[in-house]
Amino acid sequence: MAGITPTSGVLPPMMPVPTTGASPQKAAEAKTSFAQMLKTYVGEVDGRQQASYEAMRDLIAGRTEDVLPVVNAVAKADLSFKLLMGVRNKVIEAYKQTMNMQV
Repeated sequence: MAGITPTSGVLPPMMPVPTTGASPQKAAEAKTSFAQMLKTYVGEVDGRQQASYEAMRDLIAGRTEDVLPVVNAVAKADLSFKLLMGVRNKVIEAYKQTMNMQV
């Protein structure tokens, strides 16, 4: 026990390394407006809904006999739509709270 000290294996705290400013071009590329992100996500949700519709249509028409991909497409579409509705509800709630703020 002679070689073990109470602080063995403990390193001093790490200080954050200052970062240099990103170039304006990279900052513009990385910066996306909330409206653009929302529009992109709504497009993705719509694509999943369309894929779900096509998978169900193929199953009903007999073009495919495997039910698993259809269930998977429907589940993805349902989950993404529920997430979109959750975001919408949070945005509406935040808007209402902002409107109720006293100036």
